[in-house]
Amino acid sequence: MVSATEIKRGTVIKMDGELYLVVDYQHVTPGNWRGMVQAKLKSMKQGNVVQKRFRSTDKLEDVFLEHRTMEYLYKDGENYCFMDTENYEQVLLPKEAVEDAMPYMTLNSQAKIAFYEGKALSVELPTSVSLKIVETDPGMKGDTVVNVYKPAKLETGLVVKVPLFINNGEVIKVDTRTGEFLGRE
Repeated sequence: MVSATEIKRGTVIKMDGELYLVVDYQHVTPGNWRGMVQAKLKSMKQGNVVQKRFRSTDKLEDVFLEHRTMEYLYKDGENYCFMDTENYEQVLLPKEAVEDAMPYMTLNSQAKIAFYEGKALSVELPTSVSLKIVETDPGMKGDTVVNVYKPAKLETGLVVKVPLFINNGEVIKVDTRTGEFLGRE
């Protein structure tokens, strides 16, 4: 059990028999009331986000998740197939569990998969990934105005804003938390 004031982003809690990932939280102390924690929780089963308010004295059941490095192999209808890099075991994850991660994943890319009681729940990406630009407007000579960006479509279909000097075919680093351009590879 963990106190409501001890939760943080990325913590997984069990509530009403269901697992929730803490997406965001805020400790609030309004006026002369007692402190409380407002949290955005994402259901690990259904993928929907709910807002919940806890008193600072509430106790929550935190959950230990096992993490394994797995490789993305292919999409099979509504499911995505991942293979364990150590024992070559394959696992199918439903679309709801991986939809936030897929814009950053190419075939054969690796990610950590969270397991609870032997069941695969979600994909955890590294903080940045390298992706190839497949479509963007060419930069014109003399376009040197500071902080001017153009849209670029990446190999996964994700569209990010990049500086004018970036061209088709270049490999760039993208922040998986914000979806922003970080730099050239």
